[in-house]
Amino acid sequence: MIFTETELPGAFFVDLERREDARGFFARVWCAREFAEQGLSAEVVQCNVTQNVKRGTLRGLHYQVAPHQEVKLVRCTRGAIWDVIVDLRPESSTYKQWLGVELTPENGRMIYVPAGFAHGYQTLEPDTEALYQVSAYYTPEAERGVRWNDPAFGITWPDAEGALLSDKDRNWPDFAG
Repeated sequence: MIFTETELPGAFFVDLERREDARGFFARVWCAREFAEQGLSAEVVQCNVTQNVKRGTLRGLHYQVAPHQEVKLVRCTRGAIWDVIVDLRPESSTYKQWLGVELTPENGRMIYVPAGFAHGYQTLEPDTEALYQVSAYYTPEAERGVRWNDPAFGITWPDAEGALLSDKDRNWPDFAG
């Protein structure tokens, strides 16, 4: 795996290191030792998959509060997503800044989302699937979110007009941080 830190400290792109031959390729998508060598959380307690029928589906922006904060490793396994993270760490030099990246099975890119970040994505194709590895168990009472179009962040989404959201994601309050 190839680890590249983003402009948001602690967040990384994780790219496949493909070993190709006439049959195709082999690549590691997870290795606790390699993550630990980068100083990243190597704990995985849950793996989640989301299936999205329609293009424009928007999920997020979600996070969990302490002591249930979670690290996520997100990969698109079918279709394509515009993946967004927002730094919600008040002590960070990049507080309230966001980063977006396209994840597809073809580019093999993953994003490592540190604790203290909100995460969400919008599908770029119909019948899209994403896989998350997370470091903390889902805890409903620790779940929080920020609204996808909150002016505090100014996120540019690929299809804001056609966004298909759950009621919960549509109604997160304005960010008060």
